[in-house]
Amino acid sequence: MKIKMTVPIVELDGDEMARVLWSWVKESLIEPFVDLKVEYYDLHIKNRDNTNDIVTIDAANAIKKYGVGVKCATITANKDRQDEYDLKEMWKSPNGTIRKILNGTVFRTPIILDTLTPIIPTWTKPITIARHSYGDIYISTSLEIGKDTKVDFVLTDKNGYETKYPVFDFNEEGILMGHINLDSSIKDFAHTCFKYALNSKTDLIFGTKDTVTKTYDYKFKDIFQNLYNNQYKASFEEEGISYTYTLIDDAISRAIKSNGGVIWACKNYEGDLMSDMVATGFGSLALMTSVLVSSDGNYEYEAAHGTVKSHYYRHLSGEKTSTNPIAIIFAWTGALRKRGELDANEDLVNFSNKLEEATINIVNKGIMTKDLIKMSSVENKKWVNSQKMIDSIAENLQSILL
Repeated sequence: MKIKMTVPIVELDGDEMARVLWSWVKESLIEPFVDLKVEYYDLHIKNRDNTNDIVTIDAANAIKKYGVGVKCATITANKDRQDEYDLKEMWKSPNGTIRKILNGTVFRTPIILDTLTPIIPTWTKPITIARHSYGDIYISTSLEIGKDTKVDFVLTDKNGYETKYPVFDFNEEGILMGHINLDSSIKDFAHTCFKYALNSKTDLIFGTKDTVTKTYDYKFKDIFQNLYNNQYKASFEEEGISYTYTLIDDAISRAIKSNGGVIWACKNYEGDLMSDMVATGFGSLALMTSVLVSSDGNYEYEAAHGTVKSHYYRHLSGEKTSTNPIAIIFAWTGALRKRGELDANEDLVNFSNKLEEATINIVNKGIMTKDLIKMSSVENKKWVNSQKMIDSIAENLQSILL
């Protein structure tokens, strides 16, 4: 008998090879065992284009309604992608749109397997990247500036009074970008990081570049430090964990030399970069869990890797590709587990745990996709195509559930 669900999760479908794997994972690993209830939104690049990106906004609001969403990887259009898909315009990042609406923090943690040796072998414990999900370059304004152009910031208050701040005199053609953040969002980010560290009993480190962007980045530093001193210091000391602020340069150095076991808080763009660096250091972008936790208790789980364009076009030509499905599987298990926790549905929680166990078992037995083969210490290991990998996990899951 299939496991029942009473409240749906919000499903956000995506693009290219990630979309193909998404469908296979649902069909082989979830729907045979769970009476899956979803509110479905198609975030394929053409559907976003056809709806003028309203579908992305609707999907984010649905997550606010139901509390839990699960998202496939999506294309963020540039000029090449606009031409490739014949888009009306280069739509903004769907992740950026969703994160702006949900206003939360993205926590990305590597999936560690005993039989896989990280590229950075000293990393024996997970490094969780806590990424601020609002503002910075993701909702920025970019302009091309003509020669002999003077640029000022002009601030206009509610009474119409203007204050000018000089930016730059362009004596040749150039470019300009302005980006923003809000104190309220930074405070939510800090609160979420401190609470996550306390819940997981893990040291927290935060780094910016306040020596260069002395006002912008210092505001982040100041808000974190004030909240820590006034609300969290005693709890951290009681749990025997630490909070440290440092320049992001030093944070990178510390992380590389460490054995892991830390939460590393980053601003939005730095978090994007560092989560990919950490995933690669542990071995693969497909071995990374990702969840957006909003300040009002909503959760969006996603596969943190991209759409795997090169594999997609090989798939379209009839080739069987060895694309790693693990991050997609763990996005689904994370969402289903959280749905089960919120609804007191222990069967759904247990199923999610068993599916993760089945996935890890298969890799530990030596069956894996091509990206993991060099990392594996298993004797007689072999790489298989994506469909065979999913089928092997499904067989193992059946045996675990018996």
